[in-house]
Amino acid sequence: MNFLKKFGIPIATLIVFCLIWEFIVWINGWPNYVMASPSDLGPSFLKFRWLFLEYGWDTLWRTVAGLLLAIVFGVVVGMIMGFSRTIREAIYPLLVGFNAIPKATVVPVVALLFVGQHDLNTILIAFMISFFPITVSISIGLSTLEPEYRDILLSLGASRFTIFRKIALPKTLPEFFGALKVSVTLAFIGTNLMEIVEPHGRGLGHLFDSGKISADYPLMFAVLIALAIMGIGLYYVVIVLEKIFAGWADRDVT
Repeated sequence: MNFLKKFGIPIATLIVFCLIWEFIVWINGWPNYVMASPSDLGPSFLKFRWLFLEYGWDTLWRTVAGLLLAIVFGVVVGMIMGFSRTIREAIYPLLVGFNAIPKATVVPVVALLFVGQHDLNTILIAFMISFFPITVSISIGLSTLEPEYRDILLSLGASRFTIFRKIALPKTLPEFFGALKVSVTLAFIGTNLMEIVEPHGRGLGHLFDSGKISADYPLMFAVLIALAIMGIGLYYVVIVLEKIFAGWADRDVT
């Protein structure tokens, strides 16, 4: 029963979604240069299978690299903001203002700053777009730490590092993994924005742009599905890590 709920229901939902998609295309009589249907995607995947493997890997490792950078810097900055109200009040408006800037407008600027550095540009955008949720979650988790726990442990002779390890760190883990789930999808958005903009880049975003130029709509939709599959896969990796490190916070509601 548990296996059915975790895997059977999502798979069934995906099948129903594809059937509805196929029916909408069929009932409207749309050709594949207007709206590709799920039945058009298989031949496209088969035709460009080696490009999907090669470019898919390029997109995946760049996204993961940008996400890892966002985790490291987000945790460090979030800890500094969480433990210091002065620094939090100084930095937070800057973070909010930067996050409010549409990243699609930042992509051309970064591409011009580091011309030809495709990997660096892509990783940098993935980092920039996924940095904010992680930083805010860590900052809020630490800044809302109950002072009673801290005072009791200090009175018992505990060091500040012990307080962080025993109280603060476990408290921030649920918020951290919640933000990480959001950052996973944002990182893919940043990666593909840069891959589409750069004229001689690589990755699934570049493959999507090639399909747009050649009006190959099945290829474009196949790229979107591939990105969705990769995003779902990375999302479930985060869920597994959450179960390992913060499974105690899970509340099973049926």
